[in-house]
Amino acid sequence: MILPNTLNEQIKDSQMFTGIVAAVGRIESIRPLGSDADAGVRLTVNAGGLDLEDVQLGDSIAIQGACMTVIEKSAASFDVDVSRESLNRTVGLADTGEVNLEKALRAHDRLGGHIVSGHVDGLGTVTRFAPVGESHELRILAPAEIGRYLAYKGSVTVNGVSLTVNSVDDRADGCEFSINLIPHTVEVTTLKHLVAGSKVNLEIDLIARYVERMLSSSRGNGIAQD
Repeated sequence: MILPNTLNEQIKDSQMFTGIVAAVGRIESIRPLGSDADAGVRLTVNAGGLDLEDVQLGDSIAIQGACMTVIEKSAASFDVDVSRESLNRTVGLADTGEVNLEKALRAHDRLGGHIVSGHVDGLGTVTRFAPVGESHELRILAPAEIGRYLAYKGSVTVNGVSLTVNSVDDRADGCEFSINLIPHTVEVTTLKHLVAGSKVNLEIDLIARYVERMLSSSRGNGIAQD
């Protein structure tokens, strides 16, 4: 796949992920970073099966799909600081419990999922999570501003997991999309804990974001479109 030059540069210069969860860890403690309402928190995360041997201070790890910077580490755990802004715009970082973990992509790594930045675009609400045959159907209601980037057989990240969209239904209250989860994905991620009404972190496909920007820029510049 040939990517736009700007996207190649972003992969080279920024921390990127694939949406393939490497381990399920656990937030073990949450400590306020201040006493005022705008203060963030410091999380201590048990890394579970995630190998931290090659992780340095300042490296990035995606937690439930949100890119965070390691500020302390031990053989089995690491600490990150989460701003109040991040807490307000994500779910799964304000309470103890299991979290999906992925280390940042290295230049020579295989891209097993899709290109993920670790920047949560918005929150979705689970409308259905139920077995269908040997798999599970996951349906999520996304805000309308996110729905414009969702397409049949396109990619979306849910709580840090790269998934394929099976259907899209634009509604008055947003965009409901469905995903088929194979047993392995349910087993090795925190998606197993979802129920109707659960909030989830959503990140739209990075290529879709660039395509919209390029098209809108071309229209604004009066460039003819086919």
